[in-house]
Amino acid sequence: MGRKPGEPIYLKRHMLGLALAVASSILLPLLYHRYIAPLSFTTILVAGLLISLIGSIALYFTYRSSAQNEP
Repeated sequence: MGRKPGEPIYLKRHMLGLALAVASSILLPLLYHRYIAPLSFTTILVAGLLISLIGSIALYFTYRSSAQNEP
């Protein structure tokens, strides 16, 4: 089964990086809240948004050359 024209090619490392970025934006603030110091809901929300923003930028620059479209 071939890909449709213009459909991007996703590799296993792309999916692993995306899963890591999503999981870290949720888990890092919650782990900090549980083991280091209590945080307010607003702080957890802002930290999660910042982590997801940084992760998305990192994924973009890391994988933009390898996620080519099928000709």
